[in-house]
Formats: sequence, structure tokens, C-alpha cells
Amino acid sequence: MATALEQLIHRADLDGLVRYVDDTCAGRDWEHLVEIRNDARAAVNTGRQLWPIATLANYRLALWAPAHFAVRALEDTARTFMPGPVSEILAVHHSWQDLSTLLEPGHDRGVFAYERALRGDIINSDEPEILDIPITPQPWEPTYRYVSYNDDGVVEEFPTSPLWNESVLVSGINATPLDESDTIDAFRRMMNAWTSQSNGTADLAIVEGDPAHALGALGYAGIDSELAPLSCSEAWETLTWAASTGGAHGKRRGVATARSDVWWLFAHIAGLVDEWPCDPQECGEIARACEYYAFRNDKTPTEGWGLHLVIVDPDEGLSVALRAHDSQ
Repeated sequence: MATALEQLIHRADLDGLVRYVDDTCAGRDWEHLVEIRNDARAAVNTGRQLWPIATLANYRLALWAPAHFAVRALEDTARTFMPGPVSEILAVHHSWQDLSTLLEPGHDRGVFAYERALRGDIINSDEPEILDIPITPQPWEPTYRYVSYNDDGVVEEFPTSPLWNESVLVSGINATPLDESDTIDAFRRMMNAWTSQSNGTADLAIVEGDPAHALGALGYAGIDSELAPLSCSEAWETLTWAASTGGAHGKRRGVATARSDVWWLFAHIAGLVDEWPCDPQECGEIARACEYYAFRNDKTPTEGWGLHLVIVDPDEGLSVALRAHDSQ
């Protein structure tokens, strides 16, 4: 006689299989959850499109199962429809101490190390820095806002609103941006989930001048914009949030990867690319010497996912205006 799982798979009963996964997790039968995942994945070969069930089972395995079962979520390489990177999902309820002896060397182990370092775990000093930045956040970096996950997916918060009551008003001045295609490419790569996987846009302009010139080069010449000051920590946290989220429809990229992309972008802005991986102390000194502002005007959207920043490097006399937006 066919088992309950076999009957559900034969009927391709998605609703029934979701309930079956729920019951299996409630019963903490992790071995059977692996069986559900594998059978649902194999059912695709018979024309039954049960990959959502395979993805759900694998997601719950990474999120809730004990360490020796949770690492088996990495066996499934079909991760396109997971709500976030498996390494970030694993990091929610599993420490570095839990998984470090179970994870094979490679990309997943490396990113997991970065994710757990964000949560305060001490990572072995001999662990490879696969993202080309320090695994442990530096003293000058912010306390990054990492997300949590529940049965339904990612639990994400938007950054705190800038202090607009402290803002100043500037009018954009027409200016020609510098030819910094590599920096623009670094920013667009950072925002790829918004622009390539969703409905978003991302633009950047660098000028010799002040924020008014940068805003003018970005297309706001003659338009009044409010500039609200941000600390270095606030600005870097905002940039990392934007790079980590998938926006309206894109796949979430995770904080560890986002942090690396922000370092890479800033290395372009600060002229440190030729020294990459750049010296963390030098990067921090330049980052703290810069000025940061959030901006808004009549042309900036007020709904959806948005990033509107100006970075000023007073030592080099440069200003950078960045904007990205995505919506449903």
C-alpha cells in the first residue's frame, strides 16, 4: 500500500503536501523531511511540478532542524526560489560552533562564517576571507541589521527614517559627471536584485564639487532637495540594507554578500580598488572622514524600496549621488 507521502506526490497535491510538511516539522521528524524534499524534487522527472514542496522542505530544514540535519539543506543545489541565501537562513538558529565542524570548505561555509560573525560569533582566524573583506566587522562599521526568518519566509525591516527636521535645502546645480564607469558598474551590480530581477532602477553620479553639483549631475538640476545628515554607521547600514534585500520581486542576497559589495563600491569611491583587498584601517579612516546625507525632493518616490544618498569626500573634493528605487 502506498504511503501517505506517496499518495500526495502521485496526486501532485500541493496544498496537502504543504500541510504534510507542516506536520512533519511539528513532529520534528527531520529525516522524513529530507525524504519529502528528495521525493518532491524527483517527482519533477515524472512531470509533477512539485519543486515548491522541495524548496519548502529544504527551507524548513535549514531554518529549524538540528545542526546535523540542517547542513543537509546544502545538498540541494536548486535554491532559486528559497526566500534568501541558505547560508543566511542557516545562521538564524545555528551558531558557528554548531556547524563549523560539519560544513565542508567552500563558498557556503565561507558565507555562513560571515553571517555568524555579524551576529557576534568568534570565527577562527585561519578561516578564509572568501569575500575579500574581514569576516568580523571592524570597529568603525555599524552594527548591521540582520534579518530573521519564520515559516513563511524572511522577516525584514526597513531602515529608520533620517532626521529630516535637521535637513538643509539645496538646489541642484547643472554639472557634468566624471567618467567613472567602473564605480557605476559596482553600484549597479550591488543593486542587481532590484534592477534585473524586479522593476527597479539604480543610478550614480560622481562630480568634482559639492552635493548640489552631484544632485544636478544625477538629473536634479534646478530642483530643491532636502539633505539630512547621516553618520558613517547610518549610511553604511543603509547601503548594506539596500544591497541585501531583493526589493519588490528580486531574490534576497543576504547581509554578508551585501556588506562585501558595499566595501567594493566604497573602494571605487575612495580610490582603493588598485589595493584590493583594501586595508581595513585605511578604508575605515576614509569612510569616517566622509560626509553622508539622505536626500529627497519632489521627484523622489515615497513608496516602495528606496535608496537616496549623497557621499562627500572632502579631502578629494568629490561628491557622489546615488539613487535606487523599486516598487510592486
